[in-house]
Amino acid sequence: MSTTTIRLPEDLKARVAQAAKAAGTTSHNFILEAIAEKAALAEQRAEFHAVADQRYAQFLESGESIPWEEARTWLMQRLAGKGTKRPLARKQAR
Repeated sequence: MSTTTIRLPEDLKARVAQAAKAAGTTSHNFILEAIAEKAALAEQRAEFHAVADQRYAQFLESGESIPWEEARTWLMQRLAGKGTKRPLARKQAR
């Protein structure tokens, strides 16, 4: 484990102390958890963008997609708990 110094404005330091106390932890632990949570969100966002880029490249290569109305109908049926067949991607007429 290494040490890193951060300088907090007094108002933020007070807010962290109050939030930590309400959470039943120390300011130090509260800050560590906040940093870990922010890092996890950044990693998830990067993964999401990587998947989106890969899928967009696949779309550009194949030209196949699912019309929004079909996708929406399928999603709404799934949300309603109905077993429904997933629509197939295909090249769309222009």
